[in-house]
Amino acid sequence: MTTHVVMRMNDYDKAVIVSGDGDFHGLVEYLIFKDKLERILAPNIDSCSSLLKLFPNFLYYVNELRKQLSIPKTKQP
Repeated sequence: MTTHVVMRMNDYDKAVIVSGDGDFHGLVEYLIFKDKLERILAPNIDSCSSLLKLFPNFLYYVNELRKQLSIPKTKQP
């Protein structure tokens, strides 16, 4: 993923990284440096790497956004 994000940097305005994996720490730092990072979406605070927690202004937890992201159930006829 990192290679493609960097190779295609001119093809997008901002990136959203969907991961809690600290292996993306370097990519996140680079995207911030290039003003290309919009958000980091991690599953939840417990499974998020401490390396990504170093970027609290960009970090959101999917479990905390569940209500905002869900589609309301429709009533069956």
